[in-house]
Amino acid sequence: MFYAHHYQEVQSDEVKVDGAKNVSIRWLIDEKKGAPNFAMRLFDISRGGNTPYHTHPWEHEVFVVSGTGKLIMSGQEYPLQAGSVVYVPPGVEHNFVNEKEVVLQMICVVPKGAK
Repeated sequence: MFYAHHYQEVQSDEVKVDGAKNVSIRWLIDEKKGAPNFAMRLFDISRGGNTPYHTHPWEHEVFVVSGTGKLIMSGQEYPLQAGSVVYVPPGVEHNFVNEKEVVLQMICVVPKGAK
């Protein structure tokens, strides 16, 4: 199956998990769109927002599209800006934080079945 679209055509949903604040997600490509192995998601983290500090058994890869923020991974802080690339290994505690006015927008790729 072939799938092509503009990201703004994909529904944006508020992330409603404990510890998430001012975060929305768009599932750009996933099993529903024919991808058998990976899902590509677009996160928007608004000012004062963050993903929960959490861990899970899968890796993910992140590309920062726009904005600035920080990654907190295993208690260490790493600055993020447009163009930053991040690999989060399985089982490592982490979260993404935006303290600025501009939305921190990032693409996150995870294996099939990850949430």
